[in-house]
Amino acid sequence: MQMDLFRTKNYIYAMNTSTQQNIDALERKTEELLRLIQRMSTENATLKAQLHSLKVDKTGLIEQKDQVRGQVEQMIARLKAMETIS
Repeated sequence: MQMDLFRTKNYIYAMNTSTQQNIDALERKTEELLRLIQRMSTENATLKAQLHSLKVDKTGLIEQKDQVRGQVEQMIARLKAMETIS
């Protein structure tokens, strides 16, 4: 009987130790995931800001292209008009 009680106490101690180790490992993984989430959140915010900036740049470039196209079309029209006059 005494030996069974001793074995039971050792078994419970081993289970508690194993459970604590599992909890500690889970805690470390959770902390690692939280750091990863924070890093990815910061990176996501940076990427969103870059995307916004690129969209603004694209809009400006499209406007410039349209303006230049208009100027070129006007020059072509004037050249054609000059050819007709000559």
